[in-house]
Amino acid sequence: MSRFRHPDVHRSDRVGWLRAGVLGANDGIDSVAGRVVGIAASGASAAAILATGIAGTVAGAVSMAAAALVGQLFNVAG
Repeated sequence: MSRFRHPDVHRSDRVGWLRAGVLGANDGIDSVAGRVVGIAASGASAAAILATGIAGTVAGAVSMAAAALVGQLFNVAG
C-alpha cells in the first residue's frame, strides 16, 4: 500500500512555537520557584528571597536569549 500526500495544511503542523513557548515558560517558572522555595526553607530574609527570585529570572532570560542567538547564528533547529 502506498502513501499519498495531500495538499491539505493542518493546524497541528503550525503549533510548534506554541508548544515550545508553553514548555519554556513552565520550565522557567519551575526553576525560579524551586530556587525561591529552597532559599525560603533555609530561613533567609525576605530581601534574600526576593534577590534570589530576581537573579534566577534574569539568569534564565539571559540563558534563553543566548541559546536563541546561537541557534539563529548557526541555523540550528531546536
